[in-house]
Amino acid sequence: MLVLGLDPGSRCTGVGLVAEESGVLRLVLARALYLPQGKELDEKLGFLFEELIKIIDTYRPGEAAIEDVFFAANARSALRLGQARGAAITACAWKNLKVFSYEPTRVKNSIVGVGRASKEQVAFMVKQMLNSKNSWPLDVSDALAVAITHLNARRLNTFLEKT
Repeated sequence: MLVLGLDPGSRCTGVGLVAEESGVLRLVLARALYLPQGKELDEKLGFLFEELIKIIDTYRPGEAAIEDVFFAANARSALRLGQARGAAITACAWKNLKVFSYEPTRVKNSIVGVGRASKEQVAFMVKQMLNSKNSWPLDVSDALAVAITHLNARRLNTFLEKT
């Protein structure tokens, strides 16, 4: 199973692709999509949509996982974040890719074991789980974390269905 993980943001969207084969996780893609500065909102969201379509077409993930909006400094920030999240979900829907949504505290608990873990703790554990020495922005770590969380949830649900 190949899962597309997304951590949408109004300036940067983290994108990660994680494959699981026989219970072993493998990093496929870790990328930050920086929305063009100085452009109108429609152009920024269009850029995000188009870049995600290209990634989906290239890698053909089986499912997508996205982080829920948890906190924003103000209403304007929350609105922008929601719009970026909407563009990401729309790109997945456009390509008939089912999207699963996870609360940030669930992702942190799944990856670190603590729902209030720092982004740096999540990044460290993601690198350990993927056996990677690469460095990437925290948004990308969060995207990879949500993909891993989804793979863990799928594995648990499959186990529970068999028992």
